[in-house]
Amino acid sequence: MQGFYNTSIKAYGMALKLASNFNEKAKLWVDGRKNWEEKIASKISETDKVLWVHCSSLGEFEQGRPVIEALKEKYPTHKIAVSFFSPSGYEIRKNYQGADVIFYLPLDTKSNAEKLIKVLHPEILILVKYEYWFNLITELHQQNIPTIVVSSIFRESQNFFKKHGKNWFAKKLSLINHFFVQNQKSKDLLDSIQITQNTIAGDTRFDRVKQIIHQDNQLDFMNDFKQNSKLIVVGSSWPKDEELFVNLINQKLTDDWKIVFAPHNLNDTEINSFLSKINQKAVKFSDLEKTSQQYLIDSKIFILNTIGILSKVYFYADITYIGGGFGAGIHNTLEAVTFGNPVVFGPKYKKFQEAVDLIEVDGGFSIANQNEFDTIMNRLMNDENFRKESGKKAGDFVQNSPNATKIILEYLNDIL
Repeated sequence: MQGFYNTSIKAYGMALKLASNFNEKAKLWVDGRKNWEEKIASKISETDKVLWVHCSSLGEFEQGRPVIEALKEKYPTHKIAVSFFSPSGYEIRKNYQGADVIFYLPLDTKSNAEKLIKVLHPEILILVKYEYWFNLITELHQQNIPTIVVSSIFRESQNFFKKHGKNWFAKKLSLINHFFVQNQKSKDLLDSIQITQNTIAGDTRFDRVKQIIHQDNQLDFMNDFKQNSKLIVVGSSWPKDEELFVNLINQKLTDDWKIVFAPHNLNDTEINSFLSKINQKAVKFSDLEKTSQQYLIDSKIFILNTIGILSKVYFYADITYIGGGFGAGIHNTLEAVTFGNPVVFGPKYKKFQEAVDLIEVDGGFSIANQNEFDTIMNRLMNDENFRKESGKKAGDFVQNSPNATKIILEYLNDIL
């Protein structure tokens, strides 16, 4: 199995190099890993004490961010290293001020693992949620460098828990020093393969979104746009999600309601295609400078075709809808509900524990088709008591969650 794994890793690297000739994301992946040793060595000296956090992509970074910032505060003489696997994480957070060095994780060969540990010489590796690179984990174990995983979550379908995997995948997983899992099911699955070094700590993303309430969330353009209306905010929407809203906008959007759409892909063609289907006055964020204040006030639809401020826009919401549920899976619901708003999303949500829990506490609602969407939106928009009760349940779900970062830091204090 080890030989198969090594061959697969090298084949994956070769495929990405080939794809980089015509795929921009693959090109970023390949180019970002050139001269990686020199890039790290320029930021990390032999005498530095280093704490290393690895994130697969942007979502995992946001999940790990409370831990990163707590480490920075708790261990100010250490340097913080943050690695990414995906360009969608690295390219957005490569200038993050909370880390001393940010780099692309090199391909997981045994040689690269040895070189990386030598140049980085970390005291610990903290993996966020998942992404287990077995050559790296093995080398860290052999050098007595602890590895922990935070906000991890497991499913029965994973290779670790299948009969054919127990001889190799589970053995590799057992090299990790500790798992901080999100829920009881994940703990039970690890226990079933004799990996008992685990603690239920919840999800560190809750710690992050709890902080959002205390930041300055005022946006002048949102104050002008919303006025005294009630507001639906549609976060990370895809065309399939937006299609659900067409009839609501054209036939049922009363004077006291407005809608903000934050598309997942900021593609002008897709945005304009959607706008062509609706009959309400709309404005794009990219057009604000040439838009009069009165036009903004009069508009019923706002297209947030920018990044970085969606969490502030959720502050203004009365109802939220999260996209992705008709594709690979829903996007982040926690930022949407932290302000105490009910959330609606599509059918592909079951891999996201917070979405499952939101439904259980009656703060979230999953829909599978247009009829179900129309039904729940009609009730949320027209039944104020139901809307506010659902929103309170969603907000309480976030605020009453465990402080996962505190639990993790208490463990780290004992081993660092």
